Amino acid sequence: MAPMPGTNSDNSNNLPTVDVTGGNREYGLQPIATILSERQITNHQVVEASTEQLTHKMMAKACRGRFLSSKVRQKILRAVNKVTGEQFKLSDLFTYH
Repeated sequence: MAPMPGTNSDNSNNLPTVDVTGGNREYGLQPIATILSERQITNHQVVEASTEQLTHKMMAKACRGRFLSSKVRQKILRAVNKVTGEQFKLSDLFTYH
């Protein structure tokens, strides 16, 4: 069966990662990555310290600058504060709001 006109037969797309409004959702390396690295803390240690639903995937996205919802950023903030014993603010960990 031939593909319908205007469709891609292998079902792949090469579109950039953007949100529905057309804005970019990649913000580059975030301060959280530097903070954890300087203290020799791994993403795994942050996930383990969290009492909430925090995943390794969320941590990886946070460090590399993928947009995260404010709820996820708050979870990460609480876990980082717990594992480091310090009191960071969201603006210390992320360069976007």
